[in-house]
Amino acid sequence: MTDTHFGVPVTDPFRWMEDWKSAAAQEWLKAQAAYARRVLDALPARRGLLARIAELGDASPTLGNFQVAGGRVFSLRRDPGERTPKLVMRPEARAPERTLIDPNLENGPEHVSIDWFSAADDGRHVAYGISPGGSEDSVLHVVESDTGEALDVAITRTQWGGVSWLPDHRSFTYFRFPERPAGSPPTDKYLDGRTHLHRLGGDPEQDPVVFARGAHPGVEIARSDFPMLACSAISPWMLGLIVHGVQNELTVYAAPRESLAGAAERIPWRKIADVDDGVVGLALNGDTAFLQTHRGAPRYQVQAVRLDASGPGSPRVIVPPGERVIRAIRVAGSHLLIQDLEGGLGRLRRVELSGGQIKPVSLPFDGAILEWGGEEGAAETLFQLTSWTVSPRVFRYDADADALEDTGWRPPSPVEPRDVEAHEVRVRAADGAMIPLSIIHRTGLARDGSNPTLITGYGSYGISLDPAFSPAMLAWYERGGIYAVAHVRGGGEYGQEWHDAGRGPNKLRTVEDFLACAEHLIAKGYTRPGRLAASGTSAGGITAGGALVKRPELWGAVILRVADTNALRSELMESGPANIPEFGTVTTRDGFRTLRAIDAYDQVSNGAAYPAVLITTGVNDPRVAPWQGMKMAARLQRASRSGNPVLLRVEFSAGHGMGSTKLQRDEELADQMAFLFWQLTDRATRNA
Repeated sequence: MTDTHFGVPVTDPFRWMEDWKSAAAQEWLKAQAAYARRVLDALPARRGLLARIAELGDASPTLGNFQVAGGRVFSLRRDPGERTPKLVMRPEARAPERTLIDPNLENGPEHVSIDWFSAADDGRHVAYGISPGGSEDSVLHVVESDTGEALDVAITRTQWGGVSWLPDHRSFTYFRFPERPAGSPPTDKYLDGRTHLHRLGGDPEQDPVVFARGAHPGVEIARSDFPMLACSAISPWMLGLIVHGVQNELTVYAAPRESLAGAAERIPWRKIADVDDGVVGLALNGDTAFLQTHRGAPRYQVQAVRLDASGPGSPRVIVPPGERVIRAIRVAGSHLLIQDLEGGLGRLRRVELSGGQIKPVSLPFDGAILEWGGEEGAAETLFQLTSWTVSPRVFRYDADADALEDTGWRPPSPVEPRDVEAHEVRVRAADGAMIPLSIIHRTGLARDGSNPTLITGYGSYGISLDPAFSPAMLAWYERGGIYAVAHVRGGGEYGQEWHDAGRGPNKLRTVEDFLACAEHLIAKGYTRPGRLAASGTSAGGITAGGALVKRPELWGAVILRVADTNALRSELMESGPANIPEFGTVTTRDGFRTLRAIDAYDQVSNGAAYPAVLITTGVNDPRVAPWQGMKMAARLQRASRSGNPVLLRVEFSAGHGMGSTKLQRDEELADQMAFLFWQLTDRATRNA
């Protein structure tokens, strides 16, 4: 099939696969999955790798997603031997945990997993979303934390939850998509989302709409926007947050929380920030909203805005811009706590809510702050700290007392390595920009160009690839593998300027940065082309897929995981409209040019010698449609003259990776490592 965009013909030989649920496409998909399974299962290293990866991943429990409410601490925990995390609670910070919701006890045809949860301010009820088969298609439920009793609440189409509890502890607002009639186009799935108000004991189908397109005079909400409400236990105000797809900048309205009791059209919304104001994060305290913004501050600043009669006035700067990237803020007692990124490392600072001197918080080691949380307004904050070689620890910090302690909830992992080291370097890109590159390997590794090396990159949405300890990666290091992470433009490592430098019309820089980092690994003797592999996940498929088609001779293998590789068609996926702010649209001339330049599928050349490629997809993926991987696999299989394998690995009970079981994750990683060792060492040795 050939389309013409602004006079330019674009041939798409596998367009028919976009109807991927058709009989013909399903027959092809299942045959490809079976073939890939036969090849991967026969690889000699796979069985040993799977056993080692499973052992490493069960060496200690996982714990995270902390929320504190009513003195209770809620989190998700997975113990060794369990498939998926369960919701647990500590009645108080120093008490033992007990389980509230355990998806591992479900015995349906597909596994289920907890997608998100939100505790009421008194901690007595918890709303949570649960979905089957990694679909992220959440159904909202509520559990009583003291008794563990599940309430008779089941609200469908609540994929992202967006739950905000009210002061009565019996009511909450939540975000929901409307039911679609049969035959609706895929792009309708995430349109016209609305926020509803639910009172425990009420009928969800009768829940009133309280924030939505067309419900409020003077409030502009597009069909592709996600209008959500945020209420706080320490403020009489509520915020109406309009999320414009994947765009980080919010439109923010404020109104007295008490007005939520009346008709939606009578809520007195007042706009306090729009997209041009660059607000990407906020916190409430009393009559003040603290806004994290990049307007006039590429690495962000924090401003305070009054919401009461004394406002709005001019915002007051509480945290001025500097070299550090401000990543998040939260109110902690009488202080504002600031989470920063400095040279790839997580930092904390604090300042009194009224402003004044900003003071650093001393952390026990250099690493990344994985997450933080605490009771609203309380001085104490829980956060996790980790690095490439240090397993996560959970710390409790009192901002008013400036006191830090290790909770002991996550002791050092028994497999935490002593013989693995990480190096942070900077690599000069084609245009002179210096790109951070993390290199992790076993201590004493020789730089003789022989090491199997995997480099990964992402570079979208302003997301940073932070240092994180992965026990399973020890199976790679133990066998002499090097792992490298390219912090390419389009990410958030240096704030909004780094994001803007690699999105929209600048998106091709993401691929160029990745190639520069790969060439650095070769130039410095870490590896050589036959032993170098690339990987990219989701939007990282633009990065790794672009590197594959632009420099096929550079790679011994490429892994594309649930990857976006057909940018010209991506906006036609279910998630497509929401992603237009990041990547552009084919409906404009400039957008078409940008998308074609980063479309790996479109750039596959007939007769080129491509390396071995492993492509993965999940049939329940709501973010990147399975037809993306199908089309890329089919085109590479037809085009390549190298004879190297192109495999399409399919998970029939998983999606984008969220909600996958431990076994699914272990098996996928074992497949990837076995595939890489097969191509980078076994095959390279034979061809030497």
